[in-house]
Amino acid sequence: MNAQRFLLALMGLVLLAGCATTPDTALSRRDAATAPSAATPPNAVLWVGNSFFYYNNSMHGHVGNLISGSGLADRTGYRGVSSTISGSGLNWHDVEAHFKPGGVGSYSFDRNNNVVFNKAAAGDRPFDAVLMMDCSQCPIHPQLRPLFYDAVKKNSEIVRRYGARPVLFMSWAYSDKPEMTEQLATEYIAAGRAHNAQVVPAGLAFAASIKARPELDLYVPDKRHPSLAGTYLAACTVLASLYGINPEGNRYLAGLSPDTAKFLQGIAWQTAQAFAASK
Repeated sequence: MNAQRFLLALMGLVLLAGCATTPDTALSRRDAATAPSAATPPNAVLWVGNSFFYYNNSMHGHVGNLISGSGLADRTGYRGVSSTISGSGLNWHDVEAHFKPGGVGSYSFDRNNNVVFNKAAAGDRPFDAVLMMDCSQCPIHPQLRPLFYDAVKKNSEIVRRYGARPVLFMSWAYSDKPEMTEQLATEYIAAGRAHNAQVVPAGLAFAASIKARPELDLYVPDKRHPSLAGTYLAACTVLASLYGINPEGNRYLAGLSPDTAKFLQGIAWQTAQAFAASK
């Protein structure tokens, strides 16, 4: 099956499954047996990317709020650290430097502004997983595509050397260039397979949302960066893909209307399930 037919079939499964979503969301959130990548959900995650991550007060914070809003007491140890550079490609980042003991993520502040010195994820490892995203067109740009594959290879090896798991974040198409969905998906899937890295299909979730409800704007006026709804959809897709938690029925709505949040939660879950089933 070529990439275009694969994506069309995948989005069809997402939309079909979304029409048949069970109302028992409390049970489905806990159904780890059917959730993608639910076996070893990471507690400490390093987010490496650019402004697509840090828009709307940073996507990693929304994921933390979604984990809290899931009601799963055993997932309360989540810690996310965002390392982003505006306009950056993945090759701009010194990922190995982030594993330096006593460095990035070694302390944070609680709600009362008290300093908290964080324990390493395991042994001296500061993170369980590293979620990596390249610049919005780097994986498909003819001059930058080789750098994308080089960076994924190099950084996946670094992350594994420190005992963590490499994860790729498949970004979304520009709103006026929908053809980028297929192009980006093709490259992220290929890079993930080549270097045994999980892929979070955020770009496919964007495409499925736009197909189902085109009036819901996932972008700010520049047609590239995410609106709050876009960030929330991507965060729900991370929750579903990386943590195996169904976002449907989640208490955290990020200030969106209940109807909008419910729709985006469903799209994220169905996309993650369909993507995992397609492998």
